[in-house]
Amino acid sequence: MQNESPKAAFLQNQNNNTNNENDVIDLLPVFLVVWRKKWTIMTLVILTMILTALVVLSIEPTYRSTATMQIEQQEAQVVSIEQIYGVDSSSEYLQTQFELLKSRTLAERVVRELELTTHIEFDPRQAEPPLIDIKGLIANFNLHSLIPGTTPEDFVELPPPTEDEIFTSVVDSFIEKITIAPIKKSQLVKISVDMHDSNMATRAANAIAQNFINSQLDAAMETSMTATNWMNERLVELRDNLQVAENKLQEFKEQQGLIDVGGSGIVTVSANELSAINERLVDARTKTAEAKSQYKQVKSIKKWNWRKMSTVPAVLSHPLVQTFKAEEAKAQAKVKELSKRYGKRHPTMQAANSDLTAAQESLKAQVLQIVAGIERQYQIATANEASLQESVEENKAQIQDISKNEFKLRELQREVDSNRTIYDTFMDRLKETTATADLESAKARIVDPAIMPTKPIKPKKGLIVIIAGFLAGLFAVFLTLLLNALNNTFKSTDEIESKLNLPVLGLLPIVKANTRRMIVEHYIDKTDKPFMESVKTIRTGIMLSGIDNPHKVLVVTSSIPGEGKTTVSTNLAISLGEMENTLLIEADMRRPTMAKTFDLPVGTPGLANLIANTADYDDCIQSIGGIDLIVAGLVPPNPLELIASKKFAEVMEELINRYERIVIDCPPVQAVSDALVLSKYAENLIYVIKAESTSKPVVTKGIGQLLQNNAPVKGVVLNTVDIKKGLKYGYGYDGYYDYYGYSTK
Repeated sequence: MQNESPKAAFLQNQNNNTNNENDVIDLLPVFLVVWRKKWTIMTLVILTMILTALVVLSIEPTYRSTATMQIEQQEAQVVSIEQIYGVDSSSEYLQTQFELLKSRTLAERVVRELELTTHIEFDPRQAEPPLIDIKGLIANFNLHSLIPGTTPEDFVELPPPTEDEIFTSVVDSFIEKITIAPIKKSQLVKISVDMHDSNMATRAANAIAQNFINSQLDAAMETSMTATNWMNERLVELRDNLQVAENKLQEFKEQQGLIDVGGSGIVTVSANELSAINERLVDARTKTAEAKSQYKQVKSIKKWNWRKMSTVPAVLSHPLVQTFKAEEAKAQAKVKELSKRYGKRHPTMQAANSDLTAAQESLKAQVLQIVAGIERQYQIATANEASLQESVEENKAQIQDISKNEFKLRELQREVDSNRTIYDTFMDRLKETTATADLESAKARIVDPAIMPTKPIKPKKGLIVIIAGFLAGLFAVFLTLLLNALNNTFKSTDEIESKLNLPVLGLLPIVKANTRRMIVEHYIDKTDKPFMESVKTIRTGIMLSGIDNPHKVLVVTSSIPGEGKTTVSTNLAISLGEMENTLLIEADMRRPTMAKTFDLPVGTPGLANLIANTADYDDCIQSIGGIDLIVAGLVPPNPLELIASKKFAEVMEELINRYERIVIDCPPVQAVSDALVLSKYAENLIYVIKAESTSKPVVTKGIGQLLQNNAPVKGVVLNTVDIKKGLKYGYGYDGYYDYYGYSTK
C-alpha cells in the first residue's frame, strides 16, 4: 500500500466504501446521530407531553356506571300459556332479550323518565357555541364565492329545532352512550352508560334495567289479558258446539230405540245378539283361513314325499317334529364322524346307521300324523264357518241395520266427547288464567344495581401523555435520522479518512470574530490557544510529510467558495513564518480579498502585475504578520491564461529561489480550473473541507479531478469545526482539545 499512488488508493477506497455500504449495516453511526440530538429530542418529548397534558386536562371526563341483570330463558310464572302462544325457549331467546335492551323504545322510555331532553349533556339548546363560527364568517364576509360548489343558502342559519327533533336527537345520543355486554356462558348481562355526569349515568343504567323489567311485566300482563278474552270468546263457541252435538245424539237414540245398559255401551236387544254371532263368524273365518293356508301348503307338496312336508312352517314349528329333527341331525352327525374311522360293515357303523334309520322313521311318522291333523282341522273349520255363515245370512238385513246404527251412534258419541274435552280444557285454563291474571311474574331481575362511579374511564390522562411522549420521541428520532440522511456532509475525521483515503492534517475550530481580518490573522492573536494548536498541528503534519524532501510550494484549495481556504492558507503561512522564510500568494485573481482584508491601498500591485510586467517584486511583496504577501493585484480578464503562461513559471522559479516556503491560496476546484494548473508547481496540495457544510459527492468529485491530473494531494483540513459539539457527541476530534477549556460538561 505504501507504493500505491494516491489516485489508485482513492479509487480503490471508493469501491471499498460502496461494497461496505451495501454489505454491512453499522448501527453505531445511527446511535451517535440520535445521541447528538438527545437534548433536542428530550425537549421535544417534554414539550409534547406538557401540551398533551394541558389538552387532556381540558377534556371533560367520562364516567361509566354499570348495572348487572339476570335474564331467565323461561318465564318465571305459576301457569304458562306457552301452548297457546309458543314462547321461544331456545338459545336465541337470550340474544333476543339482549337486543331488546338496545331497542329504541326502551331508550325513549328512559329519556322521558329522566327528562334527558333538558339535560345539559344532551340538549342542543344548552350546547356552548363554537369558538369560531365558520359559517357565520363566510356568510358575513361573502366568502362563499371563494368556495366552489356552494351558494349563499348553504350558509344561512337554520331555524331552531322542534321538540320532536330534539327528542329524536337526544334518544340517538343516549343510545350511543349505552353498552350491552352479555357475560358468556351465563344469563347475566351488564348494562353500562357512559356520561360526563356520573350521577345521571348511574340513574340511567338503573332506569334501563328497571324499565326493561317493567316492559316485560307489561307485556306479560297484556298477553294474559289477551289470552283470557280470547278463551272467553272461544268458550262460548265450544259450549254451543257441545250442546248441538248432545242434542243430535239424543235425537238419534230416540229415533232408533237405543238404550244405555249399565254403562256397558249403547246397544239394542237384537243388535246385542247379532253382534255376538258376528264376532264368532269373524273368529271362525280367521281360523278357517289359517287352516286353509296350512292345508294348501301341505297339499301342494303332498305328492312329493314326507321330507318336503317337514319343511312346511306348520309342520316344522311343531315341537315333536323339532325334537325328531334334532335326533336325526344328531344321528347323521354320528354316522358322519364314524365313517371317517370305520367301514360300512363295521358293527359300530351299522349300529349308527340303524339309529339314523330309526330317527328318520320316527320323524316321518310324526310328519304324516301332523299332516293328517292339518287336513282334519281344515275340514272342521270349514264346516264351522259354513254354519255361522248360514246364521248370519238368515239375519243379514237385520245385521246391516244394526251396523249402520252403530256407526252413526259412534260418530255422534265421538263428536260429543271431543267437544266436551275441548270445552273442559278451556274451562280449566280460563279459571287458572283468571286466578293468576294479577300475578306479575318477571323474566329478569337486577342482580347488582349501578352505583355512582368515582373514577372516570376516559380520558386515560397518564396513558395519553405517555403515548404522546413516546410518539413525539419516535417522530423526533425519525426526523433526526432523516435530516442526518439528507445532510450528506463530512462531520468527522473518521468519515474523511474512510471515504477519501486521505489523512486529516488537522482541524480548525469555529472562530468568532467581528471582521474578516480578525479571522485570517487569528493565529497572531495569542488568546485562542485551541486555534493556535490546531494550526500548529497542520504545520507539523506538513513538515513531517516532507522531512526528507521538504515541500516548498503548498497549494491550498477547496471544493467551492466559502469553505475557509483563505483563512487556512493565511494562518498556515503565518505559522510557518515563525520557523522559516515564508511567502503567501493570493492566486485567486477572480475574487481577490486579501488586499481589502489587510487594509492595503487600492491598486496595490500583486501577482497579476508581476506576470504582466507592470510591477517589480519589491512593489508587489508586502510584509504582514511576519511573512511576505503577494496579493492578486489588478483583476485581469484572463486569469487562467496568466497562470498557464511561461511568465508565471518564471515568477514561481524566482520566488522558489527566494523563499523556503510558499503558500498559494488557490481558487476552488469546482468553480474554475486554476487549481489544476497551479497543482503542477506544488509539492503538497492541501484540500480544505468545511465541516457539516460541503456535501460528500462535491468533495469526492473535486479531489478526484485533482488526482486524475496527478495533483499531489497530501491531506485534508476540516475547517469550522464545533469542537465542543464534537467532544460532546463523540465525533472523535482527538481528546486533547479539552485541555484548553473544551469540555463535554
